[in-house]
Amino acid sequence: LLGGCKKIVLKIGSNVLSNDEGVMDRESVRNIADQVCRLRRRDKQVIIVSSGAGICGAGAIKKWDRREDINYKQALCAIGQVELMIAYREYMGRHGVHVAQMLLTAEDFRENIRNLNIRNTLFTLVDEGVVPVINENDSVSVDEIKIGDNDMLAAYTAVLWNADLLALMSDVDGVYDKSPKLHEDAKLIPEVYGAADLLENIDSGGKSQFGTGGMVTKISAAEEANRYGIPVVLANGKKPDILRRLETGDENGTVFFRRGA
Repeated sequence: LLGGCKKIVLKIGSNVLSNDEGVMDRESVRNIADQVCRLRRRDKQVIIVSSGAGICGAGAIKKWDRREDINYKQALCAIGQVELMIAYREYMGRHGVHVAQMLLTAEDFRENIRNLNIRNTLFTLVDEGVVPVINENDSVSVDEIKIGDNDMLAAYTAVLWNADLLALMSDVDGVYDKSPKLHEDAKLIPEVYGAADLLENIDSGGKSQFGTGGMVTKISAAEEANRYGIPVVLANGKKPDILRRLETGDENGTVFFRRGA
C-alpha cells in the first residue's frame, strides 16, 4: 500500500507526540518530519492531521494540565497549537519544506461552500509543495475536546482529498483481539474487512489524559474512509521510521479494507 500510493493522509495522535512526562517529544516530531520529507522525495504527497495541541500547551505553560474545566482545556489547546506548529515548521524547514496550518471542525465538512474552500486550499498547498497540518479547532469546538474526533477528521480529509491511503499513527501496533496492555496473549489482527463488525469482537480500550480518541474512533474513521474505497493502516507512530519499516515488512500494523475488496 505505502509503496504504491501517491496521496497519503497521515494522522498523528497525541500519544505519539508526547513523552512519559506528558509534554511534547521533540524527537518524535523530528522523526515524523523526516519521514514525511522522505516520502515527498519519492514524489508522494502528504497531508498531516495532527493532534497534540493540549500536550504542547501543558508543556509550554507548565500549569492547568490537570484542571478539568473545559475553559482551561481550550486555553491549553490555544497555547499549544502555536508550539506544535513551530515544531513542525522547524523540523520540516530543515528539509526546505514549508508547512501550513488549517484549523477545522467537523461542521466545516458538512457545509458545501466551506467544504469546497477546504478542498481548494488543500489542493493548492499540496500542488505548490507545502505540507498542510490540520487540527481540530479545539478552542471553539467543545464537543470535540470531550469526545475526540481527529481520527474522523483525518478520514473526512482523506475522502475530500481523494487520498490513496489514510495512515493512523497511535501508540499501539494495531488492533488486537484484546488489550495488549492487560493481556499477554493478545493477538494483532493484521487485516480487517469491514470495520463496523470489529467493534463487537475486540476490547476497544480507553483514552489518555490528552488523547481523546480511543480505539473506537480509529475503527469508526477506518469505516468512513473504507466507504469511499480508501484503505487505512493503523500502526505505532512512536516507533522511529515506522512508515519505512511498514513498507519493508519490518514492522506490523492493522490494515482496514472495505468489505469485498
